Amino acid sequence: MSDNKYYTWHTEPMHAYEQHSIAIKGMPVSIQTPFQQMAIIDSLRFGRCLILDGKVQSSETDEYIYHEALVHPGMIAHPAPRNIMVVGGGEGATVREILKHPDVEHVVMVDIDEEVVENCKKYLPAWHMGAFDDPRVEVLCLDARKYLEETTKKFDIIIIDITEPLEGGPAYLLFTQEFYQIVQNRLTQDGVLIVQSGSAANNDLLCFSSIHKTLQTVFPQVKAYHTFIPSIALLWGFTVSFVNENRSVLSGDELFCELEKRGLTSLKYYDMETHLSMFSLHKYLRESFEKDGKLIQDNAPLTY
Repeated sequence: MSDNKYYTWHTEPMHAYEQHSIAIKGMPVSIQTPFQQMAIIDSLRFGRCLILDGKVQSSETDEYIYHEALVHPGMIAHPAPRNIMVVGGGEGATVREILKHPDVEHVVMVDIDEEVVENCKKYLPAWHMGAFDDPRVEVLCLDARKYLEETTKKFDIIIIDITEPLEGGPAYLLFTQEFYQIVQNRLTQDGVLIVQSGSAANNDLLCFSSIHKTLQTVFPQVKAYHTFIPSIALLWGFTVSFVNENRSVLSGDELFCELEKRGLTSLKYYDMETHLSMFSLHKYLRESFEKDGKLIQDNAPLTY
């Protein structure tokens, strides 16, 4: 193990008694936007990383794990996803994965923080891979909740790819029962909502279990899954919800056929075996979903 005393470190508090540190060699971006603190660092272990409000959002070496896990299980479950909305997703990698589905006709990405989006365009080309320039993509730097309240558009898929509900941050009112009701009204009859849902670690489940509990009050079919993200140093949770109670995530031969049909058999992370592992929830998670979590509402938000 090399001597670390000469390194500069990015240190992220995980808990009052725990932290995660990454050695860095450079920081091309460090700004305070109107909504949050943003940094882009060049780390020695994970390559370039996006950091918002002190928390690693994604890294060059493993962002594909997060973004493929976020996008594909829910999108593959829709028979023909054409019109997609992304809430957040500033790196452009979520849009990149969406565009791999051949039926997609239009993607609107609504991220409140224009400075984050512009810096990601400039400094994270390996994430978006030109997705922002695709003619099917529309980027709006607006309040996503206000946009959904005012638009008359309907979407086949809505993906919520935002930061955790930090107190005073831009995202905490995008996790509430009232917001999910707004989202449900903007989905088509076979519509799917996908939500990044925070830590799935056994000692840090409040966010995941509360999102799951809240979504169950709005949607008739809700499925949770998880995967490990090395640069975040945590098992990470996701939730997919269906407007149609007769629809759910695919499995077995049906999943294999759909992946082949859509030309998605050569993804870096997501395939049939990975799908099975992601939806095989640990016992502590299943028990937490049954007995823990709080109902998240506008007048009783979940914040850290």
